[in-house]
Amino acid sequence: MGFEMVTKPAAIEWRVSEIPVAYQAAVDSMERRVGAIREGAAAEQVWLLEHPPLYTAGTSAREEELLAPQRLPVHRTGRGGRYTYHGPGQRVAYVMLDLARRGRDVRCHVHRLEEWVIRTLGRFGVHGERRDGRVGIWVVGRGGAEQKIAAIGVRVRRWVTYHGMALNVDPELDHYRGIIPCGIAEHGVTSLAALGFTARMEEVDMALRATFAEVFEAVSPCAPKTD
Repeated sequence: MGFEMVTKPAAIEWRVSEIPVAYQAAVDSMERRVGAIREGAAAEQVWLLEHPPLYTAGTSAREEELLAPQRLPVHRTGRGGRYTYHGPGQRVAYVMLDLARRGRDVRCHVHRLEEWVIRTLGRFGVHGERRDGRVGIWVVGRGGAEQKIAAIGVRVRRWVTYHGMALNVDPELDHYRGIIPCGIAEHGVTSLAALGFTARMEEVDMALRATFAEVFEAVSPCAPKTD
C-alpha cells in the first residue's frame, strides 16, 4: 500500500495517490464516488494520480489507431475520445463534480478543464493553447510544430463528471509510438521535460490546486467573450 493523502478545502475533496494506481481500480473507485456524489453522500473530488504504462481506448477509438497492440495493456473505457497513453511521469487529474449544481453544461466543463491546464502550464512559463476541432492543450515547439501536452476526456453520469485530464510532466514519450494519440497523426506529443522545463510532481500539484478555484469557482461565463 502506498501513501495517499486526502484533504478537504472548502467543498472539494482533494485526493493524491503517491504510487501508480491500476487503471481499472481507478475507474471502479471513480464510479463509486460518482454514485455517492449523486446521492449526496460524498463531496465532489479531484483525484491526482499516475497509472502504470498502458493505453486507453475512448468511445470513439478506431482499431487502426492502435499501432502496436502487444506493446502495452489496452483498456476500453467509457470516457470520450480515442486512444491515449497513461504512465509514470504523467499527472492524471480525475475531476468528479456535480454539474447539477454547476450549470448542467458539459461543453463548459470541458472548456474549464482546458483553461485549468492552460493556467497551470503558465505557472511554469509554458504557453498552452486550444485548437478548434482538437480537444486538449497544445504548445508550439521548435520550428513552429504543434505538439500536444495534455489530453482531456470526460464522462458524465446523471450530471456528475468523471475522468478528466492528463498532463505530460516527464513520461516516456516513446510509448506514444504505439498509438495514434487521440486520432491525430499529423502532430506530435510533448512534455514539460521535453520542452526543457524541470518540474517535480509536487510542484505540478501545487500549481493545479492554486489555479483550480480560478477556473471552476469563477462566476464569469465559461467561454471568453469575443469582440
